Amino acid sequence: MSPFKSKRILLLASLLASVAPAAASAAPAAPIKNIVLVHGAWVDASGWKPVYDILTKDGFHVTMVQQPLTSLADDVAATKRVLDQQDGPTVLVAHSYGGSIITEAGEDPHVAALVYVAAHAPDVGEDEAALGKKTPSVTSQVPGAVVKTADGYTYLRPDLFPSHFAADLPLDQAKFEAQSQVLTAAAVFSTPMTVAAWKTKPSWGIVAAADKIISPDLERFYYERAHSHITVIEGASHSVYESRPKEVAAVIEQAARSAETVAAK
Repeated sequence: MSPFKSKRILLLASLLASVAPAAASAAPAAPIKNIVLVHGAWVDASGWKPVYDILTKDGFHVTMVQQPLTSLADDVAATKRVLDQQDGPTVLVAHSYGGSIITEAGEDPHVAALVYVAAHAPDVGEDEAALGKKTPSVTSQVPGAVVKTADGYTYLRPDLFPSHFAADLPLDQAKFEAQSQVLTAAAVFSTPMTVAAWKTKPSWGIVAAADKIISPDLERFYYERAHSHITVIEGASHSVYESRPKEVAAVIEQAARSAETVAAK
């Protein structure tokens, strides 16, 4: 081989070596594949099934939390237990009271993004009961709508459940959910936050525009304060995650695509 040709080969090899690291660093990050779904008060995780079906069909690894609804600390612990099972960055999603849970649990290093679905998002020192009094919902203005048991647990009056919680679900389904409520400790609603994960994690928020359980104005306040990416679903009840699963899943997938995929360990 001639000296001239040998020099050309060495020069080409050198150029390729210098380009390879740059190309690797410029490669797009892989999308987040792990999704954890957290339910709210008076219901369980089975309501997430329509969203779960869409997300799993689209290739996501989806896990639901079945928190006990006995205290905020217990519910946060149950959520973190599931987060510990994830093998990488995770989008943490919550409905209703579950928003308070992920506001605390979202500090977990597995969490890359938060999605609030008609959910509360209090700041440190705040609790959702006090905030709800400042911006009352339709349900909160109905005397006796929320019943409290002798041992401090709550449920929504079954006769009000279909029209207040699930107005856009089939009536038979709403009636079934009214009779299968998971009684929820009253204390969870008045426990102040010690962490506000939305201050350090990117967030997305869905406003259910016809929500009677949480005022849509309060939902907007939460998400605007958190600088969330906001989606308003017109005509949606508090059961938006069940009645409008395509729209909800689309927001979750947007969060998975957009959030920074920093490896969690």
